[in-house]
Amino acid sequence: MPGKELPDRCMNCHEAPPTFTLRGRCVCQECYIRFLSLKPFKRMEAYRLRKNMPKTGPCKLLLPLSYGVSSTVLLHMLHKQIEVLRSKQHGPAGFEILVLVVDPSTISSISSHDEGFELAKKTFPLCSFTQLPFHSIFELDPDVQQIMSQYAGEGFTDDTGLPNEERLASFRRSITTATSKSDVDRILLNKLIVAFAKKMECRGIVWGDSDSKLAAKTLANVAKGRGSAVTWQVCDGMSPFGLEFNFPLRDVFTVETQTYASLFPELSGIVLHDEPPSENTLTKNLSIDELMIRYVSTQGEKYPGVMLNVTRTASKLQSSGTSVGGPQCDFCGAYITRNGEITKGDEQRQFCYACARSRPELNC
Repeated sequence: MPGKELPDRCMNCHEAPPTFTLRGRCVCQECYIRFLSLKPFKRMEAYRLRKNMPKTGPCKLLLPLSYGVSSTVLLHMLHKQIEVLRSKQHGPAGFEILVLVVDPSTISSISSHDEGFELAKKTFPLCSFTQLPFHSIFELDPDVQQIMSQYAGEGFTDDTGLPNEERLASFRRSITTATSKSDVDRILLNKLIVAFAKKMECRGIVWGDSDSKLAAKTLANVAKGRGSAVTWQVCDGMSPFGLEFNFPLRDVFTVETQTYASLFPELSGIVLHDEPPSENTLTKNLSIDELMIRYVSTQGEKYPGVMLNVTRTASKLQSSGTSVGGPQCDFCGAYITRNGEITKGDEQRQFCYACARSRPELNC
């Protein structure tokens, strides 16, 4: 049986020859870029047109840049939007993007990426950039040292005489299992980003998670007992921290962001590509987050529609009316929704069920 004949013209513009297959359609490069760029364009409309917000004054949005493909692509797309907005003499006030980079060398054993930071500032001049070390969380969130001491339990002693870098490293070493380590690092990183956004008086945070990453985060949160936090960790809207969370790339697949990035050579010096997972790593040595990322990355290639449905289903969830405005976990900030999820320390600290499971004295 003869194979399906490929069109000699783009199925969107019907002019240029097709160079990509985009969700079953053969399209040219320009239409490929336009299709992907339109996704975050629509999701940023409320900020671009200042819907239900003051028409004058600043509208600051924080974009955490991890040097990953997705967050770099989002920065590129939003910078293009800002260029168009500022080129219009009587256009809407639009928004301002503040970029925060947490030095990757202070989080893991990888080297610093100073050349990428300088290149990003040069490539995106309409955005303001700030780079902070991971341990700056002590300065931005003064309550974190007491919370960490309560969270780690009796086996951990916070020596305030040490530099903040060593204090944070000591706390992170007190967390034993791979899943707990990954979970705690994500919480601390989130607290740092939120604290910086509040300091800069930002209205919200735009996260660079693609559909595939949001699907992995959804599955991982449910597996870790953080199902109640899915409504704000993967969905657009108000977070428990008083900041709006927005995920403009939620309808874009990771493989599509990778293709998009390859079309702009200036992004190659900014992106830090993840190392391919080792086949020799034992499953028991991987965190739940890593397992879900592996699962989504492999199954997402075969069944992209299934992963898209995971994210879309999660976006339809609503927080319990009894949880919103109720007590919050002192560590992760999630609302505590059920009896039995409160663990109180000597200073009446409250930890949700999921955070209690990750505590050094309780995990197993």
